[in-house]
Amino acid sequence: MINPHFVLTAESLLPKLAEHTVTPVRLVEVVADPDAFQGWAVKDAGSADNLKERGFSKGDSFILDFGDHQVGYLTLSLDSIEARADSPVRLKLTFGEMPCEMAEDFDGYDGWLDRSWLQDEIMNFDILPGSYTLPRRYTFRYLKVEFITPARKYKVVFPDIHVTTVTSADVSKVAPLADSVPQDLRDMDRVAVKTLQDCMQTVFEDGPKRDRRLWIGDLRLQALANYETFNNFDLVKRCLYLFAGLRLECGQVGACVYEKPEPAGDDIYLYDYSLFFVATLYDYVEASGDLETLRELWPIALEQIRISLERLDDRGIVKDDPSWWCFTDWHEQLNKQAPAQAVLIYCMKRGLPLAERLGDTEAADSIRSSLDQVTSATLERLWDAEQGFFVSGEGRQVSWASQVWMALAEVLEKDANAELLDRLFAVNPDIRPMTPYMYHHLIDALILTGRNDKALEQMRAYWGEMVRDGADTFWEVYNPEDKKNSPYGSNLINSYCHAWSCTPTYFIRKYFV
Repeated sequence: MINPHFVLTAESLLPKLAEHTVTPVRLVEVVADPDAFQGWAVKDAGSADNLKERGFSKGDSFILDFGDHQVGYLTLSLDSIEARADSPVRLKLTFGEMPCEMAEDFDGYDGWLDRSWLQDEIMNFDILPGSYTLPRRYTFRYLKVEFITPARKYKVVFPDIHVTTVTSADVSKVAPLADSVPQDLRDMDRVAVKTLQDCMQTVFEDGPKRDRRLWIGDLRLQALANYETFNNFDLVKRCLYLFAGLRLECGQVGACVYEKPEPAGDDIYLYDYSLFFVATLYDYVEASGDLETLRELWPIALEQIRISLERLDDRGIVKDDPSWWCFTDWHEQLNKQAPAQAVLIYCMKRGLPLAERLGDTEAADSIRSSLDQVTSATLERLWDAEQGFFVSGEGRQVSWASQVWMALAEVLEKDANAELLDRLFAVNPDIRPMTPYMYHHLIDALILTGRNDKALEQMRAYWGEMVRDGADTFWEVYNPEDKKNSPYGSNLINSYCHAWSCTPTYFIRKYFV
């Protein structure tokens, strides 16, 4: 269901990317170390300037460290020494966000996402001396260069290697933190801002290595962080119009959108993600005051509420069967019924003030009535007074996600919500948060219920531990108990700069400075 006007509006907001040249800071070796993150440590191996004079030939290799996470286009300048180059140079180039990508063989990858997401190339360079800019955009901190040729006569030197980074983020707009902010929070903020910066391209990408496209669950969190840092309202607006203009056939906002070769929606429908269009629009209007965009996109937001209400059964509870998909978190055992019910309430509570702001009394009355009915059904059917928890699915599962989302939806009164979260930490159900995405909502719920000290404690224990493990951007997946954890079958394919992980800067700047 394509709305050409919305798509054209989105395309009119296409940003110009800022470019910067970054050169490598050193040569390194990656060595096995059981005490290092994922079992690999990085050791200094000399100055990158050595590449200008040291000759390389078949069987040689080196690894460059660019000092920080980079997103952009690699340029290699090659020349020959000892003799004129009489044949092409053939190199294998491997790009990695993390040391594991330098040390582990990509050909042994057996995850369920395509091997092509792993960044390696075999390339021929025909003319030396020559400067070559690779056409593909790469995401990396480390670059491994392996020499397949030359086998004899001449050797290769590198007068220059650099990356031209790209982003739509204007770093000059990020206000410095006060000197009084503790160093560990400053470190978390720095890494979070860099994460957001590298994901801000011509849309808010979920990850610049993978999937390199726009997902609405990520967008919602990126936008919140953006309002506290870069204040790029046009990029959020562009993304909202893309989602509105590229809906699924039944009117649902799809989970993700492709930009190239032309804007197109995917066929993935996630119950919670479509509702987050309402919440993202609400947050955008609150931050920007852009009522014109609200007027244009409000019918789409209202439609998401209507479609989502159609999934309720005769008890007023979201139907839980194989015909639907709700994301919530990467956890194989997590039942999504109660979290989805809470997301519906949460998003209706954001749709209601939008309707009121526009003077749409019919929609406001309808949402208000539905809210009362759904909230009553939730308390009657999903609240287990004996356990003191909300339960989900036929098995009446008690999970962290269900309690967190019910707290965010404010189904209980504030004091009861706070007690719910206190009880959650005391009992510690087995179905725990698995991703920074779910941890964001845990922190948000703690702050909402006045548990700011606990929120800060959890941020330090989770994102702070990522920093201590060497993160220069925050990761898609992080389990402190299993640091090779991956929902895709291999940590090699994980995104180590991921949109939904960037919100420490939102929390720090909004609540803790």
